[in-house]
Amino acid sequence: MDQDPRLARVIDLYQRLDSAHLHLLADVYAETVLFEDPAHRIEGRPALTAYFARLYQAVTDIEFAIASAEMAGEHGWLSWTMTLRHPRLAAGAPVAVSGATRLTFDGAGRVSHHRDYFDLGALLYERLPLLGPLVRVIKGRFGA
Repeated sequence: MDQDPRLARVIDLYQRLDSAHLHLLADVYAETVLFEDPAHRIEGRPALTAYFARLYQAVTDIEFAIASAEMAGEHGWLSWTMTLRHPRLAAGAPVAVSGATRLTFDGAGRVSHHRDYFDLGALLYERLPLLGPLVRVIKGRFGA
């Protein structure tokens, strides 16, 4: 079965996105997009573009490996693994975190709502020198 073209555009964007390709966001995201993840709530494509510009200035490298993609009506789901290198995380070594994205598409086929789900502690807090050991102990007590 062929992949839904709306999801295919999102996947293609994240395979190509870097600081030189931020203009591609306009092909995928609605002007009034709402983008949410465990650390951010960003409203509007101009703010989303600024967010990605800052992100790509801070990271050395970032890649998304898409594991699955599903559509149901105007909603799409992606599961993925993000691998990034940031000079202040894990001494610049690659850091990988798995997650999922729920997308809502508008009538023009652009993303109007993007919501990422992932463990922010595994990405960030567990890798901080002072906070990391404490977060790992707390997660261990909860069986996480």
